[in-house]
Amino acid sequence: MSHPKFAGLAGGFSLLGLLAASPAVLGQGLGNSPYSRLGLGDASLNSGGVRQMGMGGIGVAAPNSVNVNELNPALLYYTARTTFEAGFTGQFKTLRNSVSRQRTGSGNLGYLALAVPITRRWAGAIGLKPYSAVDYESRTVDNTIQGDPTSQVEKRYTGSGGLAEAYMSHSVRLAKGLVAGVSAGYVFGSIEQETSTRISTSSIPLSLANRDIYQQQVHYSDFAFRGGVHYRHELKDKLNLNVGGTYSFRSNLNGERSTTLIRQDYNEIQLNSLAQEIEIAGKAQVPALTQVGISLDNNRSWSLSLDGARQQWSQFRAFGEQGGSAMIPLSDTYRVGIGGELTPDATSVDNYFNRITYRAGLNVAQLPYRPGGNTLYDRSVSWGFALPLPTATALDATTISLGFTYGQRGNTDVLRLSDGSTERNVKEDYIRMQLGVTLNNRWFIKRRIE
Repeated sequence: MSHPKFAGLAGGFSLLGLLAASPAVLGQGLGNSPYSRLGLGDASLNSGGVRQMGMGGIGVAAPNSVNVNELNPALLYYTARTTFEAGFTGQFKTLRNSVSRQRTGSGNLGYLALAVPITRRWAGAIGLKPYSAVDYESRTVDNTIQGDPTSQVEKRYTGSGGLAEAYMSHSVRLAKGLVAGVSAGYVFGSIEQETSTRISTSSIPLSLANRDIYQQQVHYSDFAFRGGVHYRHELKDKLNLNVGGTYSFRSNLNGERSTTLIRQDYNEIQLNSLAQEIEIAGKAQVPALTQVGISLDNNRSWSLSLDGARQQWSQFRAFGEQGGSAMIPLSDTYRVGIGGELTPDATSVDNYFNRITYRAGLNVAQLPYRPGGNTLYDRSVSWGFALPLPTATALDATTISLGFTYGQRGNTDVLRLSDGSTERNVKEDYIRMQLGVTLNNRWFIKRRIE
């Protein structure tokens, strides 16, 4: 009898437990992003893993037997072997407006997932993934005090933290070609934000002015639920049609908020604490997310998919405030992505490059922020590779996957507001990279030696 190789999977469980105790490892470190000041930050709600990244963020209707596809819980049914997957993410970014620019970069652990085929009709998975990330720092200086042309007002905004989701998913075959899945997740984490103001006058320059600082820390924790369905139909020999959809139900995340107002001198020494509020209870209403997809494949070497998504961010509230602490109302968002993958010959012996899976995709999404009523977009192109290790057997295999995304979001327009002031939009040029390690192992298999 052979014994399954538990070492890698046991290590995965240990790492999963470690990260569950420290969600900040997943939630922070995406590099300075002014748009993460809005709502709960840069939301990565149900965005998938390294396979989805390489195909433009699509995969709601694209089954796969090698990777863990938690994008649609129904697709766990197609898990052929016990599969552990970990993703590591890095990002380089350039931010600019009409007058300045900044470069930043970061890297962290992206996600963890373990999927198990339980019976011929039933599969399950557990995992840990990012829910949202907050990471921003900005500074503005304006001449806004009437009657004193020499005065200046400096404002600084900083934020960090984020939320993670630990989830359990199950998938069951209901009929031939039809499967359904459900996912229950526990969302948890903290977000820290700070706004500071300094005012100079004709007698006190800005560099010597006191700073008034408003600090806020919010801890969120609660459950989130998602349902999915998938239907697969054979159109003809070696051509299959897949249709899928997921619905992430609206969540009311319980939160505790503490706020502090302090004053510092120009040496950043605290002078006094003006006010403090601790553990004010509230909720963050995260709107429902709808995702649909359609794909074609030949059940062997290629697939082509089209996905769409909609989320009603106009319904977002945090502690009763529309738009959250930034007090900026958000708008509904839509996203469209197209992508596919190709494996020239997965059984090739003479040419390793024929066993590599090649992926590519395009994605266009709206941002929930509408400055002056203008819509901002996030446009990206993606590509990736799945590299199977030569040691693969029918019982166990290891695949190294790479995903890359180059994108732009926002613009550098200068907007004139109704009160006569101006506002500069921020444009982000980014390249995001993800390294995924997938371990497949067939558990509980007996070998007989003749």
